[in-house]
Amino acid sequence: MSTGSASITIDRPPAEVWAAIADITRMGDWSPECIAGRWVGGATGPAIGATFEGDNVAKLAGRTIKKWTTTSEVTACEPGAVFEFVAEGYTTWRYSFEAAGTGTRVTETFDYTAKGFMGFVYDKVLFRPKAMTKGMQRTLERVKAGLEHP
Repeated sequence: MSTGSASITIDRPPAEVWAAIADITRMGDWSPECIAGRWVGGATGPAIGATFEGDNVAKLAGRTIKKWTTTSEVTACEPGAVFEFVAEGYTTWRYSFEAAGTGTRVTETFDYTAKGFMGFVYDKVLFRPKAMTKGMQRTLERVKAGLEHP
């Protein structure tokens, strides 16, 4: 299994930070990889069992080399505390929120099991977990900037 995590402290209350991150329609504002998100299947917001699609891009030297869409299901949803979803049935993404002084400590984690030969290549040859962890840190830095300096 491959895992990674990134954390940051944001000078906003947990409920506000949670609301921004759990609004997947804003993920394109934060993420370097997920450029758009939308609720599907009748879902209109975060709730256990809600589904959404995310449009993603991979870039190399500033050029888009791959585009894909993932379908995810929300598996944990507690305002101000946790937002978790499973993408394509095998990658779990989790955001945990805890009060930290006057702000919020946010930790984003992922875990997955690489599937097949291409999974092995992405995981062990192209070091996908390392790239994902860097992307998570950039995402959290952008959330922080967006919430602290709107």
